[in-house]
Amino acid sequence: MNEWIDHPLLKDMDPAKAELFRRAAKQVSGKSGKDMAPIMLALITSANRQGIRFTPEEMDLILTVLKEGKPPEEQAQIDRTVQMVKTLIRTNMK
Repeated sequence: MNEWIDHPLLKDMDPAKAELFRRAAKQVSGKSGKDMAPIMLALITSANRQGIRFTPEEMDLILTVLKEGKPPEEQAQIDRTVQMVKTLIRTNMK
């Protein structure tokens, strides 16, 4: 989990966004891809409440870090979870 916090790809991220990511990283540590959905949704909701918006590039970066070192099946599960979260967000924004 600590390797996520100090990941070099995150060094240029806005500190407030990085802090939200650190909290989420702690919560998803050891969880499967499908168990990440509620945590990711909470991260996005918390960010939105604080007026923080992650760019698509930042989300891609976070997902890259989350998937590092996971087997291909787990990476695919994370991708499916992300799609589900995106669909939920779009539905809730209508």
